Amino acid sequence: MKQLIACCGLDCENCDARIATVQNDNELREKTAQKWSSMNNAPQITAATINCMGCRVDGAKFAYCSEYCEIRKCVHEKGFNTCGDCKELDNCQIVGPVFQHSPNAKENLLS
Repeated sequence: MKQLIACCGLDCENCDARIATVQNDNELREKTAQKWSSMNNAPQITAATINCMGCRVDGAKFAYCSEYCEIRKCVHEKGFNTCGDCKELDNCQIVGPVFQHSPNAKENLLS
């Protein structure tokens, strides 16, 4: 599995926050902040908060991912690398919504 696959299976390599961070692209940070603020009804997401190198790699993390993500917390508490290591994956109520919105996430975990 690629190191840039998040705990939930999302591909950090294709995440706009990571791309903006790696390329130091302030325009992409602004677009990402606007999109995520609207999607999540979270006006506190600003371009200044869009800094992330990926869920499972060293470096900057988007605040939600590092502080609030229940999926990431669960994976760390269980001592796993990703949800793909968990026997409860198919019936998990925590990561299930990610699979509904991003079906490739589950495939990423199982490959």
